[in-house]
Amino acid sequence: MLPQQFASVRENCEAYHWFAIRVRSNQERTAIAHLRERGYQQFAPSFKSERRWSDRTKEIDQYLFPGYVFCRFDPVDRLAVLTAPGVVDLVGFGKTPEAIPDQEIERVRKMVESGLLITPYPFLNVGQPVLIERGPLTGLEGILVEVKGKRRLVVSISLLQRSVSAEVDRHWVRPVHALALAVGNLVAELPANPVK
Repeated sequence: MLPQQFASVRENCEAYHWFAIRVRSNQERTAIAHLRERGYQQFAPSFKSERRWSDRTKEIDQYLFPGYVFCRFDPVDRLAVLTAPGVVDLVGFGKTPEAIPDQEIERVRKMVESGLLITPYPFLNVGQPVLIERGPLTGLEGILVEVKGKRRLVVSISLLQRSVSAEVDRHWVRPVHALALAVGNLVAELPANPVK
């Protein structure tokens, strides 16, 4: 049962925008658990990574956006989010949290659910925007880059200036002019360093 003070938490989270929450180092799981317990829809995508020690190799889960958790909530009523254990602050400009467009979260979610090898990727301001026409990422738009002779699709969370990439076949993609304009406009509007 939820404490009385959180009983009024959103019955319809879909009505609210996504926001980025900055969390303490290695406290993503704690923040996620408490936000879920308080009735919030949260998202903290992860990827598999191999860690090598002198005597063994182990596959572990790592967060694509370490130090951040995404959550849907009403920014006017944010006290329950800010008081969750592990939460440091909301990402935004000044004291105002900045909403993240749903399509940016959905692009990352689709990449995570695709089953392809995904990894964090440095944020890009410019690049070749593409639409994936075949394969598990069909319909997804992003930026095409080449790394070590292989093509990768990069999607970004603009507010955090962080990106995620997945390897794609070059025959799956076609250029998209509209996304190029959107990326260019977004980059022009971003302040020098919006992340707290």
